[in-house]
Amino acid sequence: MAETQSPVGSVDRALLILQEIGRHSRGVTLDELATRLRLPKSSLHRLLGALKHRGFAAQPEPSGPYFLGTEMLATAFRFYETMDLRTLVRPLLLRLSEEFSETVHMAMLDGGEVVYLDKVEAVRSITMTSVVGGRNAAHCTGVGKALLAWTYPTDEAVKAWAERYGPLSARTRNTITNPAKLAVHLDQVRQRGYALDLEENEPGVRCVAAPVFLGKTAPVAAVSVTAIKDRMSVARLEEVGHGLRRAISAQV
Repeated sequence: MAETQSPVGSVDRALLILQEIGRHSRGVTLDELATRLRLPKSSLHRLLGALKHRGFAAQPEPSGPYFLGTEMLATAFRFYETMDLRTLVRPLLLRLSEEFSETVHMAMLDGGEVVYLDKVEAVRSITMTSVVGGRNAAHCTGVGKALLAWTYPTDEAVKAWAERYGPLSARTRNTITNPAKLAVHLDQVRQRGYALDLEENEPGVRCVAAPVFLGKTAPVAAVSVTAIKDRMSVARLEEVGHGLRRAISAQV
């Protein structure tokens, strides 16, 4: 059960039921739900009846296990098919730009490059090559490495990606151009939870980026905070990285 008190208890219990049913691909019985959620069977049965009525839960056989209903799946698929990613994520970009007083980007992966979908300029903005609709190489940008690390989560997958879209060009003297070294680096990104661009795409510019999943196994986008080197010390990079992860988890 949730630790914080929900504003509407019955709605919260219904959502918890759906979450629990979603964890069991082979279905879950009334007794199992009552035990796991610590709810009285009578209340649980009424809530399940309402969910079944709207198609959000299903019970193919009387007294049998419960499954997620077709309307639950249809609603989720309709959302993803029509989702405006920029509209959904922009409030997060505005919040991050205000919190860190730096320029914030959102980008998606397209083959060997990233495409910038949105950008919020800081008051103390800096000159960068990134523009909305523009592209940069994925292997040397923070957003690119955040996307690559979880889209290609093994050394073999990274090397296959590099073979397909390489060779990896050197934008600066700090750019990683060796696929094997990039694979090791991306493993570190996954362990840390966020990616760093330490003047790998543009001299004097540092960046922290983290993936945005929206319920999918691979990230649909990545969000970054970018600043000049003088404003991004090692300690500041770590602070921004943890703050970025928290903000993404809380908002999207």
